[in-house]
Amino acid sequence: MSSTFTTPRFQTVLKRISLSSSSPTSSSTFPVLRSHSPFATSFLKQTLSAAASPLCRSSLSSSASSSFSRMSAVTASTSSSTVMGDAIADAAMDVVQRRLMFEDECILVDENDRVVGHDTKYNCHLMEKIESENLLHRAFSVFLFNSKFELLLQQRSATKVTFPLVWTNTCCSHPLYRESELIEENVLGVRNAAQRKLLDELGIPAEDLPVDKFTPLGRMLYKAPSDGKWGEHELDYLLFIVRDVKVNPNPDEVADVKYINREQLKELLRKADAGEEGLKLSPWFRLVVDNFLFKWWEHVEKGTLLDAVDMKTIHKLT
Repeated sequence: MSSTFTTPRFQTVLKRISLSSSSPTSSSTFPVLRSHSPFATSFLKQTLSAAASPLCRSSLSSSASSSFSRMSAVTASTSSSTVMGDAIADAAMDVVQRRLMFEDECILVDENDRVVGHDTKYNCHLMEKIESENLLHRAFSVFLFNSKFELLLQQRSATKVTFPLVWTNTCCSHPLYRESELIEENVLGVRNAAQRKLLDELGIPAEDLPVDKFTPLGRMLYKAPSDGKWGEHELDYLLFIVRDVKVNPNPDEVADVKYINREQLKELLRKADAGEEGLKLSPWFRLVVDNFLFKWWEHVEKGTLLDAVDMKTIHKLT
C-alpha cells in the first residue's frame, strides 16, 4: 500500500488537493471533476478510493483530509451520475487506447488549415468539446494499393474509442504536435505521420514506405459523431501510395484486413447500405468513396495519379 502513496502521480494528487483546500466548497473547488483529462480519469478511478482508506487519511495534512471529505460531498451532490459515469467509462477504456487518447497531442487548425494550437486526442474527439469549442484537428487517410491495383482495407479494432469494428481505408490517424509532423513543406509532416502509423497499425516497416512515395491528392473537412460522447471533426489529408508490402496487423488497432478491387468495393457498399452482415463503413471513408475514390482509382491504374492532385481546395463535406 505504501508504494501507491509514494508514486509521482499520487503525490501530484495530494498537492492539488491540498492547494484546493482553501477554496470555497463548490463544484469549482474540484475542476478536475468537470474536466476530460488523464488526471480526471486516474484521479477518480484510483486515487479517490485509495485516499479514502484509513492508512492514507492518516498520512494527509488536515487540510488535504478535509478536501477529500468535501470531494466526496461534491461528487454526491453535483451531477454525480454523469461525472462518475464518464469516469467509469474512461476507466473501462482499453489500456492502449487510453494511453494514446491522453498522451497524443493532435494539431488544432482552423478551417483554412492554419495551425492554431494543440490538444489531447481525448479532447479532440469529445463531441461536447467539438460542438462547444469548434475543435478541429488535422488528420490523414492513407489508401494503399498493391501492384494489382487492389486497395487494402482494415477493420478497426473492437477496442477503438471511435468507430470500433467499422471497415475503412488502409490507415486513418493524425499527425501529432511534434516537430517532424508539423512540417508543412511538401506535406512532409503528414507523410511522416502516415509512415509512423502504418508501422504502428499494420506493421509495415518505414523502409517499405518511403515518405516521398505518398501522393497527397486533396484535403477534406468533415464532422461525424460516433456515439453520444465521441466523434470526429477533422481536416483530413488524403494520401495515395502504390506498394507491395507485407502486413502484420497490430490487434490493438486492427481487427482484420483485406485487399479489394473496385467491383468488390461496390459489393461492400451495397451490403453496408442494406445493413447486411452488420457491416459498417467509417464516415470519412464513405465520403471519400462517394466523392473521389472511383475516379482516383482510375488514375492509379493508368499511372496518371499526379493529374488528380488538388491540394489548394479544402472540400467541406457532410
